[in-house]
Amino acid sequence: MSKPSFNASDIAAAELLMGVEYSVTERSQMLENLEGQIASAKARRGVRLANAVPMASRFDPRLAGCKMPTHGIASRFSVLDGVPLPRDVTDIAFATVTQLSAWITAGKLTSTRLTQIYLDRIAELGPWLECFATVTPERALAEAAAADALLGAGVNLGPLHGIPYGLKDIFDTKGIVTGWGAEPFQNRVPDADAAIVKTLRAAGAVMLGKTTVGALAYNDIWYGGVTRNPWNLNEGSSGSSAGSASATAAGLCAFAIGTETLGSITSPCQRCGTTGLRPTFGRVSRAGAMALCNSLDKIGPICRSVEDTAIVMAALNGFDAADRGSIDAPFHFDATRSIAGMRLGYLPEAFGEGATAVDHAALAAARRLGVEVVEATLPDLPYGALMNIVYAEAAAMFEDLTLDNTDDSLTWQADGAWPNTFRKARFLSAVDHVQLDRLRYVVMQALDGLFSEVDALIGPFMTGPMLVASNFTGHPCLHLRAGFEQLGTRSPASLGAGKLTVGEADITGRTFKVPHGISLWGRLFDEGPILNLGMALEHELAVADERPEFPA
Repeated sequence: MSKPSFNASDIAAAELLMGVEYSVTERSQMLENLEGQIASAKARRGVRLANAVPMASRFDPRLAGCKMPTHGIASRFSVLDGVPLPRDVTDIAFATVTQLSAWITAGKLTSTRLTQIYLDRIAELGPWLECFATVTPERALAEAAAADALLGAGVNLGPLHGIPYGLKDIFDTKGIVTGWGAEPFQNRVPDADAAIVKTLRAAGAVMLGKTTVGALAYNDIWYGGVTRNPWNLNEGSSGSSAGSASATAAGLCAFAIGTETLGSITSPCQRCGTTGLRPTFGRVSRAGAMALCNSLDKIGPICRSVEDTAIVMAALNGFDAADRGSIDAPFHFDATRSIAGMRLGYLPEAFGEGATAVDHAALAAARRLGVEVVEATLPDLPYGALMNIVYAEAAAMFEDLTLDNTDDSLTWQADGAWPNTFRKARFLSAVDHVQLDRLRYVVMQALDGLFSEVDALIGPFMTGPMLVASNFTGHPCLHLRAGFEQLGTRSPASLGAGKLTVGEADITGRTFKVPHGISLWGRLFDEGPILNLGMALEHELAVADERPEFPA
C-alpha cells in the first residue's frame, strides 16, 4: 500500500473546519484508508453533470395524512365591467391585470396598444433601472397581434389573454439568450422553451422580454449592471427576481415571473413594493428553468395587486412529469369568498426586535378585518442551520465554476457572493447534510402543527424564523405592500455571515420614501385563504396604488 499524501496533522487541521475533534489514535487509524474515500470523490468529479440533471432524492412537502384542500370552485375573479379606459397611458400601464383583462375583453383596449405602451416605457425608463436583460419587441408585437386576432374571431383564452409580462432570465426561451445573469452563461441560447413559457403562451400572455436576475439567482448584480429599485435609484432592487420586481413596480409590464429558493420573490417585493406569491413547493413546473436548489426552487408571480397573483397562479398551476418535484394539486381561488371566521396567527417574537412601525400597523390592520387574531408558537429549533442545505445544493449545481476556477469571471466577488460561498461549501460535512435533512423533517412537523391551530400566519418579512422555515417546508407565502418608510440607501443582501441579511440602510445621508411589506403564510396547497385575506388587508391598508416617481 502506498504511503498517504497527507499526515495526521492535516487531519487535525481539517477537524477545525468541520467542527469535530478526534484523538491521536483515531487520526492515525484514518491515515491508511482515507485515500480510497478521496479517490472516489475525485472519480465522481470526473463526470460532468449539466444543470438540468436533477437529484435522485426528491423533496415532497406533504407529511403522512396530508390531504389536498377542496373549496369547490376552481377560480372566480372579480368583475370590473364598466370602468372607463383612462386617457393617460401611464394610468393604463399601472392598471392591474384584473382591470387590463376587463378592458381587453370589452374591446376598449387592444393587446397591441398595451404592448406598445409597455415597450415604450421599457425604452424610456428601462436604462435607469437596468431591469431587462433582453427586450423582444418584434416577438411581443407579433404575439399581441395574434391575441387581438383571436379575440376578433371570438376566442378568449382567459384572463391573461393579451396581457404583456416580463420573464425572469433563468427560463429557457428558444432562440433568445438566457444568460442566468452570470458572465459564464451570458451568450447561452437555448433551443427549446421552458414549460412556463409554453404555459403562458397557451394562456394568451405576451412576453415582452427577459427580466434581469442576480447572477445565478442571487441578489441584483448581473453581467449587465445592477438592477435598481424605482423608489430609490441609488440602491439595488434586491433579488434574485430583481428585474421582475423592478419592472413591475415601475409599470414596465403588467406582471412578471419570479422564482424563490430563499427570499428571491419576497425580498425584491419587499424592497420594490410589489406583491409576490411564492406558491407551495411543487405547484408550478420548473422544467427548462435554471436549477439552483432542486429541493427548494419555486416559481411564482410578481404583480401590483393580490388578486393579480391569483390570476397568474391559476394559469401556471399544473403537474408536469418533466419536473421531478412537480405535484398534481388543484388551485382554488374565489375572489368573493369571505374571510369571516378565519383564525390568523402571529409569532410574538417576530414582532419584537427588528420589527418596524409598518409591521405593527399591518398587524393592527389585520385585527380590524374581523378575523380572529391569536398568538402562535413554534418549537425552539435551529432553523437558520438549514441554510447549509442551500449552500450545498447551489455549490453542487455550479461545481464546475469552482473546480475550473471560472467563478472568478463573476462580477460580484464579495465575501457573501456565490464564488466564496461555493468554495466554503466544499467544507460542509455529508454527515451533517443528512442530519440537516432530518432536521428539515422536524421543521415540517413543526409547521404542520402550527397550521393545525391557525388558518394563516402574518409576520414581517425577515424577523422571526418563517422566511427560512417556510421555504424549507414548502409552505406558500404572499408578500404585499403594507406601508412606507424613510430610509437611507441600503446595501446588497448577503449570505456572508452564514445567514441571509437584506442590507443595512445608510444613516448618514439622504433618506428616501420606500415601500415596506408584510408576509402571509398559509397551509400547503391552500393559497386561496391567504389570497382572500391579502385582498382584504390590501384594501384596509390602502397603499397599493401609490407609484414611484423617477427619474428624480
